[in-house]
Amino acid sequence: MSGKGVCKQKLQERLCLEQRWDVPIVAMVTRLVEHKGLDLVRMGLEELMNTENMQFIILGSGDEEYEQFFRDMQWKYPGRLCFCHGFVPELARKIYSGADIFLMPSKMEPCGLSQMIALRYGTIPVVRETGGLKDSVFDSADGYGNGFTFANYYTADLQGAVRRALWGIQDNEGWHKLMWRAMMSDNSWDRSAQDYINVYNDTLNWL
Repeated sequence: MSGKGVCKQKLQERLCLEQRWDVPIVAMVTRLVEHKGLDLVRMGLEELMNTENMQFIILGSGDEEYEQFFRDMQWKYPGRLCFCHGFVPELARKIYSGADIFLMPSKMEPCGLSQMIALRYGTIPVVRETGGLKDSVFDSADGYGNGFTFANYYTADLQGAVRRALWGIQDNEGWHKLMWRAMMSDNSWDRSAQDYINVYNDTLNWL
């Protein structure tokens, strides 16, 4: 956890963002296709940029309509928004480690790896409750979760979840506790295997 600030500073420096440690970075590493929730991002990002104190980074490639949208947004919000075209594993790791919040608003996501990687880096995921995202990220409203979630596939719901994360980061002590829970999340095969054993035992008990 002690290296998070350095990672954030180096990421801002590399991507020519304003050197502001106090401004939350919201990031995405994704294919730029509709089922990854990019239509919600396209409809809701500009309002968030205009009303919230945040920076936004997205790394990926895909459909031209989304690529052009993020190029336009980068031009409109210099120093606050960066679109990195393509997929560069080394840069992806720096984004995971340097961002504060990781956005994954997928329409469908059978498993999902990005949210698990973000958790290990203490980068708090904001996800839609679907598939593997619902299985691995739990809303922190109860004081026990490891991220922020929303259920309905609506732009306003995505914006609401991002805003809750941005408000949450202002509570330094609470945010550090959330980071700790995120980093301690167990998505290993040891846990999954035990889940299968539990299901098997429950089935036997019904016989």
